[in-house]
Amino acid sequence: MRPLLLHLDHFGSFREPVTVDFSDTEYFALVGPTGAGKSTIIDAICFALYGTVPRWGRENSIAHALAPSVAAGKVAMVFDSNGRRFGVARSMVRDAKGAVRTKEARLDELDPAAPLEQAFDAVVKPLAEGENVTPEAQRVTGLEYRFFTQCVVLPQGRFAEFLHAAPRERQDLLVQLLDADVYERIRQSAAREEEAAKQAASFARDQLTKLSGATAEAERELAERLEALRRLAETIGADLDLLRAREGDIRRAEQELAAMAERRSLLSSLRMPAAVPTLASARRAAAEAVEALTGEVATLEADDHEAYEALAALGDRGAPRAALAALDARERLAADAARARAEATTAAASLRDLAGAREAADEAMAAAEAQRERLRDAHAAAHLVPRLAVGEPCPVCRHPVSELPRHEPPADIRAADRVLAGTRERAERARAAHARAETSASMLTAQAARAEAELAALPAPGDRAELEGRLAAIAKAEELATQARRALRAARGKLDEARAGAERTERQAESAWRELEAARDRLLVSGQQDDPPPLLDRRDLHQAWTELLGWRDRAAQAARAELAAREEQLAQAGARLTADRRRLTERLAQHGVVAPGDASPDQLGAAVAGTVARADSALERLKEERKRAADLELQISEKEHEAKVAHELALRLRANAFERWLCAEALAVLVASASDTLRELSDGQYELALGDKTGDIEVIDYGEAGLRRSARTLSGGETFQAALALALALSGAVARGLDSIFLDEGFGTLDPATLDTVATTLERLAAGQDRLIGVVTHVPALAERVPVRFEVRRDGKGSHVRKAAIAP
Repeated sequence: MRPLLLHLDHFGSFREPVTVDFSDTEYFALVGPTGAGKSTIIDAICFALYGTVPRWGRENSIAHALAPSVAAGKVAMVFDSNGRRFGVARSMVRDAKGAVRTKEARLDELDPAAPLEQAFDAVVKPLAEGENVTPEAQRVTGLEYRFFTQCVVLPQGRFAEFLHAAPRERQDLLVQLLDADVYERIRQSAAREEEAAKQAASFARDQLTKLSGATAEAERELAERLEALRRLAETIGADLDLLRAREGDIRRAEQELAAMAERRSLLSSLRMPAAVPTLASARRAAAEAVEALTGEVATLEADDHEAYEALAALGDRGAPRAALAALDARERLAADAARARAEATTAAASLRDLAGAREAADEAMAAAEAQRERLRDAHAAAHLVPRLAVGEPCPVCRHPVSELPRHEPPADIRAADRVLAGTRERAERARAAHARAETSASMLTAQAARAEAELAALPAPGDRAELEGRLAAIAKAEELATQARRALRAARGKLDEARAGAERTERQAESAWRELEAARDRLLVSGQQDDPPPLLDRRDLHQAWTELLGWRDRAAQAARAELAAREEQLAQAGARLTADRRRLTERLAQHGVVAPGDASPDQLGAAVAGTVARADSALERLKEERKRAADLELQISEKEHEAKVAHELALRLRANAFERWLCAEALAVLVASASDTLRELSDGQYELALGDKTGDIEVIDYGEAGLRRSARTLSGGETFQAALALALALSGAVARGLDSIFLDEGFGTLDPATLDTVATTLERLAAGQDRLIGVVTHVPALAERVPVRFEVRRDGKGSHVRKAAIAP
């Protein structure tokens, strides 16, 4: 895995978007003061791939990805791995409770031909999203998270401990770094495989026990039985044909017997209808009744015609009724006119009386009015006298008053007013009564005149007695006509009933003839041709039935005798069939063929065929079981061998000596590889070797004629070279094809000479291997010797990074 482009946006101490370009860099240094954010850039590489950072503690912890005041952030990286280009991006958010979580994650394969600044837009194929990004990143890089943190970000101080550690401590460290506990898992897996193999062998033995009957002898016996059954199936054809012939004879005998029983039943069921003996006399009586009633109806029809002609001759009763009604109306008008005239005369007399009363009332009213006027004048004069003066003109006559008049006090004028009002009221009543009487008299006179006029306009009246006589004659004629019609209807009803009775009798006769003919036809079809039923004489129904019943009795006696003979023949045929079937079933039973005692030939043949098929199937199953038994025996042998091998492997891996041997072998390989690297780094002065007795790592100093001494005697710079050589050897063993190494180690404690040795070592490492090497340091003397520097600084707005000029 080789990073090309890294983008940080609000990640860790970087509060502003930052892009770091590694594409044209082989050896670089992240420089800056302590706390500037140098290690955060290495953290971002790890976070982009695996979603977490080693120095945050737990693998799934991302709380430190965002600063406390930041709500969201993002990390994205373009990298090459195994000749392909990929892009990975993760974005984080802080929720309402302050917890940091991953909002989005994705991993895509990118087009390597696209410009690097446009790489994220050149997606060739999406590979993973969300939780699937980390497993997919491990797959495309070939590095699990724990190997990445051991091999890409090298813990240099830890490898110095490895260099100086005691053998037991070194073994524990190798087990941890080389994941040697995989052999314990192998041992456990071997133990499980041993147990599984034992169980499989035990199960196979159980299965083999169930197949104990699958022997060669059993197969031979079953084959012989199958062959015998096949010969039996080939030879029983004639026996089955004989049984089928027997059954055919029985079926035909049963059919003939059934036909005879049916004919006997037909003969027994033949009965003369109950009405046949009296049907001839009934037909004659019905014909005579119809004839008599026909004559009676004809006579009554003549009487009916005569009665209605007499009624028509008398004419309609409307004219005499109208004449009588006119006579009654004339008499009513005469009475009305007389009554109206009398009432008019009475009204005229009353009118005269009312006229006198009206005149008297008018006179009394006039007198009362005159009296009222006189009182009024008297009161006016009495009222004027006090205003008169002698010599003054009179206001009435305009003459001078010579003497004042003297007047008696006049009567009360109100009493005159009351009298006048009473006379006026009586006069009004008298005039009203006179007017009403006058109107009534006029109306009565008019009524009398109209009645007299209507009476005069009526035709001359007829004779009442003569009119009533005509109506009585018409009523009598109608009664006679009604009686004649009623009698005619009754006679016709009786005639219809007689005819219906005659028709019923005829239908009964026809039905009896049809029943007789049908019975003869059935008997003719079912009977013997040498003794057919007698021919029918259509002249006498009763005689025809009698002759047929006589023939029936003779035929029934013959049928009973023949039926008994047929039953005897059928019993004999059944006995022969039973005997033949019993012999065949006994023969089949000798070969193990089971069939019911009453089985048909087809059922017997099917039983034989089924037994042959079952024997054949049983033989095939036995062959399969023998093959299965052989397979189980082989499987038992194989599983027992597998269990033995797994047991031996688990037993050997269980011993502590294996772990020591494994770590010793791994350490020897690592020391040999590190020795080659150290010889190159030290210009051939130093090599590494394992002490023969102590097992410690020793240094071979060719500057001292190949002197072997303890690695603890090396100087600081020499120790760094040896530890780095071991670290590179170990990282090469853990992950082949590693394209990047980042050293995040404190170099500030090294003296100038050691620091120079370290710088020279790193320069040789960068020049001699095709790897991206990154150093995190705040030591200027080391940084100045690195060709590419990324200067990291931090201010109040966060961390910033700048790519410095390439060192000469």
